[in-house]
Amino acid sequence: MPEHEIKKIFTYEQALEALPQVEKITTEAVQKISVIAAQIYALREENHKKEYEKEQARLVNDWVQTIEQLGCEVKGLWLVDFDNGEGYYCWQYPESNLEYFHGYTEGFANRSKLF
Repeated sequence: MPEHEIKKIFTYEQALEALPQVEKITTEAVQKISVIAAQIYALREENHKKEYEKEQARLVNDWVQTIEQLGCEVKGLWLVDFDNGEGYYCWQYPESNLEYFHGYTEGFANRSKLF
């Protein structure tokens, strides 16, 4: 993280407020990548497949940058964490709500239900 960026700390309410935007950005990226994946699957020519794969990578990179600009942390493909100062509220596409938490050292595999 560049020095001029300040790490954003979210209350649960702030994370809930940001979630619809995170969901929208993620859903759009997933849909675009799904279309490209179908195009890759339909293609027989390797040169065109590589072009589509580069476009997929660009879309994922754009998604990461956009999510990080919101102050969130990307921890995997379609996996977003909201730092709360003691750990992370954890969301993964296509979950419909923000229902999980994990500490700084536990990670996604050990996340637990909030309520």
